Amino acid sequence: MMTTNQIHAPNLSYWEKETFFKDIDVAIIGSGIVGLNAAIRLKELDANLRVVILERGVLPMGASTKNAGFACFGSLSELIDDLAQHSMEEVLNLVAQRWEGLQRLRARVGAERLAYQEHGGYELFRSTDQLRYEACLEKLAEFNRALSSITGVAETFQLQDAKITQFGFQQVEHLIHNQAEGQIHTGKMMEALMELARQKGVAIYTGIKIEQMDEAQNQVRLSASTTDWSIYAKQVIVATNGFAQQLLPNLAVKPARNQVLITKPIKKLAFKGCFHYDCGYFYFRNINQRVLLGGGRNLAPVEETTDAFGWTPLIRTALHDLLKQVILPGQTVEIDHYWSGILGLGNQKKAIVEFVSPKILVAVRLGGMGVAIGTLIGEAAAEKLQCI
Repeated sequence: MMTTNQIHAPNLSYWEKETFFKDIDVAIIGSGIVGLNAAIRLKELDANLRVVILERGVLPMGASTKNAGFACFGSLSELIDDLAQHSMEEVLNLVAQRWEGLQRLRARVGAERLAYQEHGGYELFRSTDQLRYEACLEKLAEFNRALSSITGVAETFQLQDAKITQFGFQQVEHLIHNQAEGQIHTGKMMEALMELARQKGVAIYTGIKIEQMDEAQNQVRLSASTTDWSIYAKQVIVATNGFAQQLLPNLAVKPARNQVLITKPIKKLAFKGCFHYDCGYFYFRNINQRVLLGGGRNLAPVEETTDAFGWTPLIRTALHDLLKQVILPGQTVEIDHYWSGILGLGNQKKAIVEFVSPKILVAVRLGGMGVAIGTLIGEAAAEKLQCI
């Protein structure tokens, strides 16, 4: 009689090997915005390629469907903060990449399908942020001049203190408006990208967690922990971003958890747009008359450098306080639900698109800007793979 300890996950049958996993030219690990765009671009470059996406979850697991849906242009204080690690030229190149990436995403999916809205972005400054605000004032004209050739707008950043009362905020002394910021519905974005990938003949298989890669005999063997399967491909793109170190421990990318909440609908919600606070570490927006609010990982940088989903009392309290004291003061607010997402960060904000071995290429470290640059990074990975 077979005991419980003798029960194993089923191996692939002959039929499954010969149908679903036979003759894979490129296996892409991760079905987020990068993985999908890489697959779509590969099929555009060569329609005959057999491209398969392998995803650990039922849906993309990292941040592609767990973010706030910002176009991710970047607030002024965030760009200034980036100057501590990058030159002005590098910062402007990053902004240009985000701007171009968003235009490519809109062209591929369509603004209507993205539910794209151009209400702009706002950065909040409280009394305790006076030095940061003064630093922004000092750099505002310089950035506007530099960004005009990227955005086509003479004044990307503008002072908008008059809107504080209109929006109903308290404890806010200054607002800086970013005309280049937009917002999308990331669920609809990913749904559209999945449909496009499948239309081009890309196979997407979920519930397959790849934990090991081995190159041998001109192919890569992928071992899945969730099964006893071995899947073979001629080439591999790793597009798992915040989870990349699980496969490649020496890769210069670290996971970062972002915690998010959304309220129940609120009557006469007064503000529209994308809102940033504390160098972008906190963010919120109006979506369907609800407040979506997230961030706060800077309050516990060690604890939040994790690829484990979850919530912590410290950050939950900080988000609640910001919601009740600043965003919706004096109002009764009910939280609908909470979630978390996993980013991929590093000492540099430049994404990693490079070969780690002759047949394995990585496309990771989106730096929290996946909506803006994911299309470009995915396409760049496909083009680099096809160049060899």
